[in-house]
Amino acid sequence: MASRAEPPDGGWGWMVVLSAFFQAALVFGVLRSFGVFFVEFVAAFEEQAARVSWIASIGIAVQQFGSPIGSALSTKLGPRPVVMTGGILAALGMLLASFATSLTHLYLSIGLLSGSGWALTFTPTLACLSRYFSKRRSLATGLALTGVGLSSFVFAPLFQWLISNYAWRGALLLVSALSLHLVACGALLRPLSLTEDTAVGGPSAQIASLLHHGPFLRYTVALTLINTGYFVPYVHLVAHLQDLSWDPLPAAFLLSVAAISDLVGRVASGWLGDAVPGPVARLLMLWTTLTGVSLALFPAAQAPTTLVVLAVAYGFTSGALTPVAFSVLPELVGTGRIYCGLGLVQMIESIGGLLGAPLSGYLRDVTGNYTASFVVAGAFLLAGSGVLVTLPRFFSCRPAATPRAQNLVIEAPGTKIPLPKEEGLGED
Repeated sequence: MASRAEPPDGGWGWMVVLSAFFQAALVFGVLRSFGVFFVEFVAAFEEQAARVSWIASIGIAVQQFGSPIGSALSTKLGPRPVVMTGGILAALGMLLASFATSLTHLYLSIGLLSGSGWALTFTPTLACLSRYFSKRRSLATGLALTGVGLSSFVFAPLFQWLISNYAWRGALLLVSALSLHLVACGALLRPLSLTEDTAVGGPSAQIASLLHHGPFLRYTVALTLINTGYFVPYVHLVAHLQDLSWDPLPAAFLLSVAAISDLVGRVASGWLGDAVPGPVARLLMLWTTLTGVSLALFPAAQAPTTLVVLAVAYGFTSGALTPVAFSVLPELVGTGRIYCGLGLVQMIESIGGLLGAPLSGYLRDVTGNYTASFVVAGAFLLAGSGVLVTLPRFFSCRPAATPRAQNLVIEAPGTKIPLPKEEGLGED
């Protein structure tokens, strides 16, 4: 294990960025392209949209709800063995899903088993990356998360082509083979020991301090609201376009257009997050607001040109909010508690991931179209942006300082050492 006083802001950290890039592709790139399978599952099992939506929602929720387990294991064992184990589970879930004869089988295989594998891969890797970077953290995170945009551009038409040639069962077998590459990604993660690690205590002490930390709790509420609407287009946009008489392949291609814009948004936002003075939370609020507006406008668009413009706008803004969302957390809790902090955030915001797509599917079944689904999804993001305004130093012109580890120690619940006022967190 490498040991340093401060994050190196480079070195082997760029290999961690490479690993995170492919992991983001193989986790969220697959999830965001799963709308192609959605139509096939509705036809194959003759079920309502709301019930089929639970497949992706359970997977997202398990990935996020199980993140504290992956974080705690990574704190004890290091991220490498945890992520490699998660890759095996993710691939096994997709393999078993190809033999499904009911939606329950898909809930258990893709939702529960693959979701558990994703829980052991994504969060530990992002936390490991945050520990390798400080001044260039937003840029490194943005570059890593471009894997989601690139893979969405490739996977949506690829999955449609695989379904057309091998049916959905054969396509899932090949997705399983792709997911097995997560094992190789995990092998690239080298644990990094920082001097502040000894000051933050074990996982239980860290979680206890976080649950008494007002800004962290408000930030978690904001991300939960954002998460409720964020994934809706990637589950229901293809079905919405087919309701407008689009053919399946052009509908899947529109997801690819959004994915290209998403890619540009992630890189641009990562660069701006490090370059623009002031708290990163302000950028996150901006991108979240624009994403919510673009989502709410989707039902009003009927012409193909308008839909393409909205897809580009949604792709850019939704991609832009992701790297800064991960960069805000170290500013609030410090790099020493990033494993537990990120895991806890992911667990709580899983409520939004679990309810978002089924709620949209339910509104589709009740109203007969996706108008209410997209409007409500946009409203959730706008509500989340409103909560972000309440974070400390939101209106400050100075960059937010990362909390010092010695100011975050907690010996037992209720005996927290308060942060100084000038750090921007003491009022909570």
